[in-house]
Amino acid sequence: MSTPDDLPLLQIGGPTGGAPTGGGCGDACGCAGGDDGSYEIDPLTCGLDPDLAALLVNAGLDPVQVEDIAHLAVEEDLDQGVDVTTVATVPEDAVATADFTAREAGTVAGLRIAEAVLSIVCTDEFAVERHVEDGDRVEAGAKLLSVTTRTRDLLTAERSALNILCRLSGIATATRRWADVLEGTKARVRDTRKTTPGLRALEKFAVRCGGGVNHRMSLSDAALIKDNHVVAAGGVAAAFTAVRAEFPGVPIEVEVDRLDQIPPILAEGADLILLDNFTPEQTKEAVDLVAGRAMLESSGRLTLANARAYAETGVDYLAVGALTHSSPILDIGLDLREDENAGEDDGAGEDGAGEGR
Repeated sequence: MSTPDDLPLLQIGGPTGGAPTGGGCGDACGCAGGDDGSYEIDPLTCGLDPDLAALLVNAGLDPVQVEDIAHLAVEEDLDQGVDVTTVATVPEDAVATADFTAREAGTVAGLRIAEAVLSIVCTDEFAVERHVEDGDRVEAGAKLLSVTTRTRDLLTAERSALNILCRLSGIATATRRWADVLEGTKARVRDTRKTTPGLRALEKFAVRCGGGVNHRMSLSDAALIKDNHVVAAGGVAAAFTAVRAEFPGVPIEVEVDRLDQIPPILAEGADLILLDNFTPEQTKEAVDLVAGRAMLESSGRLTLANARAYAETGVDYLAVGALTHSSPILDIGLDLREDENAGEDDGAGEDGAGEGR
């Protein structure tokens, strides 16, 4: 990957006016401008490297959204300034190779997004070596991604890239545990809309990397009639009829908390029924009652310890909001490789940067 040679580090959120002070885009990006120093596109709106953008699209992600998130992450860390520690301690022309390394076993997600962060910060060409792919299981000590570029850029991008990579890999790792428990049944674990504001697409991507499936991405994708909708509409049937009349092509899921609520929902033609806080025994009764006329999703009371019992009742999905709202990070660090030419008298060589604050 490469960036326009004449563009220094982007001071995101800094003063406007004059020539842009940013870089990080691929050679094909329109922000490279002409010979007179003019720029056709503002650096904040130009695209990522085309090859990287294509990889993101193939993963079901919007490259523009990923670039925006990367910009926000770097902007937050620089706060219109520079990385004062790095600028003071690292020569401007220094180049290094660093390895993103797993500190513990888990499932990886977000490597291409980490590359997007690097592409925002890097002011010179940078090379990446991809050792694993998103969705791969890794052991502690495994190298995930190696990057060679200006040392200043590596250290400036380090925390922003790791924050996203560790967060998404934690979600993927937690999801993989659920998927492993359900293996051999038809049930799939899936997420909810309990996501971090602004990061829903990335967090749901991480769920997919872990072997889970996504529930609706937004309120407009499908209808989910819950207790408050029932109260507001005057009943389950009334709520269902109103949604079907207003949005005839939208899938409708209805939440129930009692078995006797299921027959009228089936009569209305619900696509999916959410069984809220049912026991495994009640869930099996619901599966027998529905007899394949609608899909069924269990929600509430679910743990890794009882997930298999619910799955073996024959439900289609287990809804687990904790995948995105409570999963711990996967510990990943960025380690600069030691300079083989450094002198022995100064203890040369960078310490691992995984715990950088």
